[in-house]
Amino acid sequence: MSKRTTSIRALLFTMPAIFIAIILVAVTPVQFIPEQENKPSLEGATGWLNSSPLKLEKLRGKVVLIDFWTYTCINWRRTLPYVRDWASKYKDQGLVVIGVHTPEFSFEKELGNISNANKEMDISYPVAVDSGYEIWNSFQNHYWPALYLIDANGKIRYQKFGEGDYKETELKIQQLLRELSPKNTALQTTAIEPGGAEAAADWKNLGSPENYVGYGQTQGFASPGGIIRDKSVSYSFPSGLQANQWALSGDWKIGREKVSLIRKQGKLIYRFHSRDLNLIIGPGDKGNVVRFRITIDGNIPGSSHGLDVDENGNGTVKEPRMYQLIRQQGPIIDRDFQIEFLTPKAEVYDFTFG
Repeated sequence: MSKRTTSIRALLFTMPAIFIAIILVAVTPVQFIPEQENKPSLEGATGWLNSSPLKLEKLRGKVVLIDFWTYTCINWRRTLPYVRDWASKYKDQGLVVIGVHTPEFSFEKELGNISNANKEMDISYPVAVDSGYEIWNSFQNHYWPALYLIDANGKIRYQKFGEGDYKETELKIQQLLRELSPKNTALQTTAIEPGGAEAAADWKNLGSPENYVGYGQTQGFASPGGIIRDKSVSYSFPSGLQANQWALSGDWKIGREKVSLIRKQGKLIYRFHSRDLNLIIGPGDKGNVVRFRITIDGNIPGSSHGLDVDENGNGTVKEPRMYQLIRQQGPIIDRDFQIEFLTPKAEVYDFTFG
């Protein structure tokens, strides 16, 4: 999952290499690579959705677009409308789109969760389930999202890491399709305005970078006493927060990947600056339902509520995924977000913004 930050240089000195790569996704420019022999493979897939197993060598004579994704990634989610459109638009000209789902969080390895997300997001093109990172490694990939465009001879001719450059990517698709057959004529490039979770970020007002809450890589934790790893601890809020700080109240266990609510009720606050606030949450046990309530600056969200809460800020968690909690309608300034979990076992993984 890609990260945006206004302080990338500072973060680079404190994060492991894999997360440095993730930070750079959204700011990496489109990349053109020369024609070359490359041996990526789909052989390591642990399962397939929407298709029987595919092999790249059997797709010679087609133009293939490989899309690396993981279903909670907001950066990938905002690219999906374009990939979905290209898959349908150019199918008859010889384009084959293959999604490769490589998980970031442990619950994203479960086939049932991937399958549910696939259906909810209306993905009809083939999806290789890459829970063992075999395909990811064969492409030497490091990013979500990442696009690789392979020509009819099996050569990677283009790659794009992160969001944006949709017109440039589509023009490259058209070029390779014309190389495939002179009968393939260039169509008008896709011009859409996605809505909901797929809507483009409000980049000019985006002042909060993605922030994981597990101790493996969180930033800005402000509860007094700091993080106590892997133990049930009673946390409390500080007297105030600075921009992009967060804190817990109640009995929580902070693990490497997530924070888990131990008792019946608990709260989390975050001072953010963005139009959208999303939070990756899980219910803990399968079949469990977690109720929650959110506020902005102590008030109900009203018209600024996200897709997964009502105007009064009420929502439920039934499966582990990204929940869109806030889409502001008013001025974008620093604000205090609070989520109060009303039932136990909530698991919180990651904040993303837009």
